[in-house]
Amino acid sequence: MLNFNEINIEQVIVHHVGSQPDDEGVQFSNAPMHLNDDLTRELLQRYFLTPFKPGEYYHLSHESDINLNAVYTLALNIFSDPDSFTEQSQHLATHLYEQSTHPKIKTGELYVVHFSNCFIEGETVDAIGLFKSESKETFLKVQSNNGNFEINYDSGVNINKLDKGCLIFNLEEEDGYLLSIVDTVNKGNEAQYWREDFLQVKARKDEYHQTKSYLDMCKTFVLEQVPKEFETTKADQAEFLNKSVSFFKEKEDFSFDEFAGEVIQQPEVIESFKEYKKQYEVENDVHIEDEFAISAPAVKKESKVFKSVIKLDKNFHIYVHGGREYIVKGFDEEKGMQYYKLYFKDEVAEKG
Repeated sequence: MLNFNEINIEQVIVHHVGSQPDDEGVQFSNAPMHLNDDLTRELLQRYFLTPFKPGEYYHLSHESDINLNAVYTLALNIFSDPDSFTEQSQHLATHLYEQSTHPKIKTGELYVVHFSNCFIEGETVDAIGLFKSESKETFLKVQSNNGNFEINYDSGVNINKLDKGCLIFNLEEEDGYLLSIVDTVNKGNEAQYWREDFLQVKARKDEYHQTKSYLDMCKTFVLEQVPKEFETTKADQAEFLNKSVSFFKEKEDFSFDEFAGEVIQQPEVIESFKEYKKQYEVENDVHIEDEFAISAPAVKKESKVFKSVIKLDKNFHIYVHGGREYIVKGFDEEKGMQYYKLYFKDEVAEKG
């Protein structure tokens, strides 16, 4: 559970992180901001915290020693000595600049925030927020002047669109602290620097990531591995995906034996799935248990990308939600083309 109802901003400071390929450097603030205005404080909390949702958590990591993870060490220093906040925040900005090597990474402001009174996992703890704003928007300002209205414009940050963010909770320190991450600009290799280079995170080993990993694995198995080994149609693949998601939605706990019996069913496909699971774990550096508690938030999020769609040339898309027995595939000798025949009882008009 993640609850921000009683959270407080203890300190907040802003640094400008420039483009490293252009040798722009970092422009530091020398002291935290003074938030004497309640509305400004409220808007900042909304900008920083609204995008974060409960469920998916991470840990800071390092391949050899967690103390060599720069963000971990600097967060530890802030938690241990809040008076060193400004100095540690400057080190964080420098570390982000050093990792911003890709020419497509945008310049922007790094907000470093010390929060108190964060309720998570049944405990109330402090947290450190790291937020980077990269996107600026133009907005109009209408002002009254001597009986007339004038329109001017300015550029600023949209408080409803956080580009990149991370909350480091003072919890599970020995594992690399508990993290929640937001990254809405996540296209291309340049976007990975926030998670992989700057933060260096790994998935927390909990029911959320177990559920997410299993659903991801099912999807790639059905779409990539099954067609290589077995004679199958797109309708068969759609049915497999639908049954997989339904299984996770209906159960509270996952058991591979139960999943194999209800969803996969065919012995040869079950054996192929077992082998694919070993390969998937190695390639993705994860370990997926054969039994675990199912995370409902993970199922809800992953089911959105489990779209069982049969794409036919560039003309038609068939969305399959069930009823595999009512879909028949064939070949028309006269036209020299394949076809799908669909059986249904009622035609429902979509409300537009």
